[in-house]
Amino acid sequence: MFSKAALLTAQRPLTLVAARSAAAAAASPASGGIERRQRPEHPGKVRMGFIPDEWFQFFYNKTGVTGPYTFGVGLITYLCSKEIYVMEHEYYSGLSLGIMAVIAVKKLGPVIAKWADGEIDKIEGEWKEGRVAELKVLSDAIEAEKKEQWRADGALMLMDAKKENIALQLEAAFRERAMNAYTEVKRRLDYQVECRHVERRLSQKHMVNWIVANVLSSISPQQEKETLNKCIGDLSALALRMKSA
Repeated sequence: MFSKAALLTAQRPLTLVAARSAAAAAASPASGGIERRQRPEHPGKVRMGFIPDEWFQFFYNKTGVTGPYTFGVGLITYLCSKEIYVMEHEYYSGLSLGIMAVIAVKKLGPVIAKWADGEIDKIEGEWKEGRVAELKVLSDAIEAEKKEQWRADGALMLMDAKKENIALQLEAAFRERAMNAYTEVKRRLDYQVECRHVERRLSQKHMVNWIVANVLSSISPQQEKETLNKCIGDLSALALRMKSA
């Protein structure tokens, strides 16, 4: 555990170091003595699992290869010797938990990672299947909508065909009724013509009978006998003429 006095004691050197570093950084461009260090090729590289590689490069440039490790060991020794970091029971508990965590990560990490990857792949597969199914449903709905539109167009064509059929039926009914009217009128006219013909024949027959009756009534028996004899004589002369010819 860090005590308040230890924290206050540690803050003073750190404040002095920060002030000196800021003064050196401000003075270096003016003097031109120290060049700015270049960024490493791999800024994301770390060492010991959590320490950035830039820190090691900084200490390498300042103190050499063993500088970072010497600084780390010295810092830990200083914190422990000055009781800035007190090693009580929580320290050992934390150390035990850290060791257990490292062992768990090393031993169980790959298995859990594989299981988690499998679960992620499974969930992703389910999402993908749901997406594909939804796309299929939507595509089927689009096809159904297109079919319904086509059926609507067919209904319009069917309506036009029905209208044309009704117009043809009306035309046929009109022609049939016109033909019926023509037939009835012709039949009535033929009846009237036949009536006129019958009346004319009856009138002619009546007139002929009346004339014959009047003629016969005007001829006396003597005239009838003379006429009959004359006819017989004409027929005899005609017969003799035919024989001589």
